[in-house]
Amino acid sequence: MRFRHADAVRAAYPELSAGALYAAGVGAPADTGPAAAVYSARAVARLAGAAEGEFPEVLGWRRAFSRMGVKPTQVRSASESLLRRLRKEGGLPRIHPLVDLCNAVSVAYAVPVAVLDVDRISGPLLEVRPARGDETYTRFGGGDECPAPGEVTFVDSAGRAHARRWTHRQSGHSAVGAGTGRVLVVTEAMHDGGADTVAEVLKTLKEEVAAHWTATTTTALLTPEAPEFVFGA
Repeated sequence: MRFRHADAVRAAYPELSAGALYAAGVGAPADTGPAAAVYSARAVARLAGAAEGEFPEVLGWRRAFSRMGVKPTQVRSASESLLRRLRKEGGLPRIHPLVDLCNAVSVAYAVPVAVLDVDRISGPLLEVRPARGDETYTRFGGGDECPAPGEVTFVDSAGRAHARRWTHRQSGHSAVGAGTGRVLVVTEAMHDGGADTVAEVLKTLKEEVAAHWTATTTTALLTPEAPEFVFGA
């Protein structure tokens, strides 16, 4: 399977930095709570000095959302929403060991980290591209809808959208659950220095997956010169 950002997305958002991780063998039970607590604590310490809306990482995504025609204070990136929840409630929801870990890493680095069940994606291509308006997105609570034309989303070869408004919300169709064994993790940044942040996130996730599961992993930094990640062969 292949993952990439469409040329149109890279042209419209030249500041984009992105990376991906593929892991196979993450279906076994694992206690990621202690590790997640460490990363969440790092975010809490940073939030003590400034609200998430002042973070360069968050502001980068707000600018990108504005360019996409979305009001960024009404529709937030996933990382901003998690940081906001952490600041207001003092903790993050417990969903699944891997998702909990990725959410904690997301708030620690203040960038979105998406986790998708590979076996729920129709290959051979998953592409981040502007929607045509005929793609199918499944809500977490059930029911389908279509992303608006021009809205950036993750689209597979069957025309299924695996996100709304890019990094705002993932799809219930490819959400990680008890039966998940293979995942694609995608992290993206829009701020100055984003490439370094993405590299650190990938390094952190690779180490944590190895520490908690007997899994095989591959990672890639995605650039205009090397925009595609081939995985799961």
